[in-house]
Amino acid sequence: MAKEKTKNSSIKIRWNGKVNENDIQKISKLIKENNIQIVDLKFNDLPGLWQHFSIPVSELWEIDDPVKSIWQEGIGFDGSSIRGFQEIQESDMILMLDPSTAVVDPICEIPTLSIICDIYDPLTRKPYTRDPRYVAKKAEEYLRSTGTADTSFWGPEMEFFIFNDIRFDQAENFGYYYVDSIEGEWNSGRDEKPNLGYKPRFKEGYFPVPPHDSLQDLRSKIILTMKKAGIGIEVHHHEVATAGQCEIDMRFDTLVKMADKCMLYKYIVKNVARKNNMVATFMPKPLFGDNGSGMHTHQSLWKADKNIFFDPKGYGLISQTAKYYIGGLLKHAKSLMAFCAPTTNSYKRLVPGYEAPVNLAYSKRNRSAAVRIPVYTDNPKTKRIEFRPPDNSCNPYLAFAAMLMAGIDGIQNKIDPGEPLDKNIYELTPEEARNVPTVPASLEEALEALESDHDYLLKGDVFTADVIDVWLKYKREKEIDAVRLRPHPYEFYLYFDI
Repeated sequence: MAKEKTKNSSIKIRWNGKVNENDIQKISKLIKENNIQIVDLKFNDLPGLWQHFSIPVSELWEIDDPVKSIWQEGIGFDGSSIRGFQEIQESDMILMLDPSTAVVDPICEIPTLSIICDIYDPLTRKPYTRDPRYVAKKAEEYLRSTGTADTSFWGPEMEFFIFNDIRFDQAENFGYYYVDSIEGEWNSGRDEKPNLGYKPRFKEGYFPVPPHDSLQDLRSKIILTMKKAGIGIEVHHHEVATAGQCEIDMRFDTLVKMADKCMLYKYIVKNVARKNNMVATFMPKPLFGDNGSGMHTHQSLWKADKNIFFDPKGYGLISQTAKYYIGGLLKHAKSLMAFCAPTTNSYKRLVPGYEAPVNLAYSKRNRSAAVRIPVYTDNPKTKRIEFRPPDNSCNPYLAFAAMLMAGIDGIQNKIDPGEPLDKNIYELTPEEARNVPTVPASLEEALEALESDHDYLLKGDVFTADVIDVWLKYKREKEIDAVRLRPHPYEFYLYFDI
């Protein structure tokens, strides 16, 4: 069970019933210019899936006072029907619209305005502790309260697969999955009438031009849709694995805004793929024998418009503060994985041999280490560290907040990450490898680590005891036990004839 934290260090973020007139004017302009008919209200459940419901645009306003109505009172929903939220006897919750997040929905056929919401208790009018977005907001505020920095910047590299077909099912007497891709190497001999070849071989999907890369135009459609929705895009490309592995990189942003963009990113990728009769998945390891999909997360701290991770004389041009931040990430990495790699499938990716960052070491340029220091340029503004173990099954609000709290703990306690490991860690001798700690081998191990190491998350009431307790309970009961109790298809191959 998570330990309760004293209240004197808590960060206060409370709804005040006020609405920014500039935001209201911006929304009125969006509605008029785009002939908006529907307003879609989106929020995050605890595991990390966007939830929503929609209202007619007329419901945003009251005739006698356009600043009241939903903007001031919120709109109710059943919290007991959302994963990780309320019990049925306390189900009433309210959504408070964040007008700064309003965008024209890039997917809906009917002109629709999309607004992200925060979750509040209708009785206390205080934010809901299990609202992941609230946790992320508190993390940002806690950083400012420490005096260490004003702002944290985040740049996740989100990888995913786009398949042509997916089938799966599970019952008492059977269980299977089947994925297929026109690009899959396994289809090189299939009679496709005609088979035109160009199936990327396993681990050879990185950067070849079309026709090997059959998804160039689809990714371009995706990023153009993202740009319409206000997401800054830096690059898109095919990734290492066969069968349609892709990556689209967003321009960095602050913590809560980037988590918002991660949710919008996944929404757009899935829906644009579907409109093109394909299916996208952010599952960490959908294919056996090839690379999984990660979410390498670039991060830096700034104070008074200065990047405090930069030092022209430091190793990899990073400062001592950045090294302490790395020390915090490495020290708490095992418990961090409970939020950063939070599925049973995550640990089929986090295995040696598939560019997976299982080794808890840091190094410049080195993609075999859990923490990489990019050295593409000596520009102080671009200096950052990259934490590589997370994947896209995470809730980005919780994962970013947890990483930030671990880094702050490293700075506060001057945690030394030790010497960098500038070797290919996958090729270390057994004697050398024994001295390099690794990430947990399973979700169960990660949850055990979180249970014993979470005090750094409770600082400032950023994470609260109930969030950690519910997370542990949900993951153990709904995921670990659910997978553990079911026969695996490969077990029939191994054991049926014994």
